[in-house]
Amino acid sequence: MSQPRRNRSRSKRRAIYCPDHGTYLESVSQKYPLYTTQAEHLQQRGLSRLRSLTVIAGYGTVPLTGEWLEAFWCDRCQETRWYHVHRTAANQYSVAVAPEALWMQASGVILPTGNPTVGEFTRRQARQMKYLEAKDFRCIG
Repeated sequence: MSQPRRNRSRSKRRAIYCPDHGTYLESVSQKYPLYTTQAEHLQQRGLSRLRSLTVIAGYGTVPLTGEWLEAFWCDRCQETRWYHVHRTAANQYSVAVAPEALWMQASGVILPTGNPTVGEFTRRQARQMKYLEAKDFRCIG
């Protein structure tokens, strides 16, 4: 005889709610994990000054576990916002609107201003919609 199937009693949804309205937030992006290269960031998260300096000196880049950037849709706000999500306990999260400085600590994101090493010509060509539309090149015949 086989064992009877057990129903899962725990919720599948993450308990992440809008800080303005308290309504459930629907995720519309992937998670972008955060990291730091500065001892001050580790000190803000509870490490002593000496310990944080030692960790940064040893590793250089330290991942911030339980923290990430993610975009959510709020039905009440009727808009998508990027939030800094911090996991406080099992299925417990605190969210705050992601400040611009935090984007520099996220891995895998594309900067909204673009890559600073790419020239204006390349950026303009990449924005063109059609392949055959090359305004900067003219054939002299």
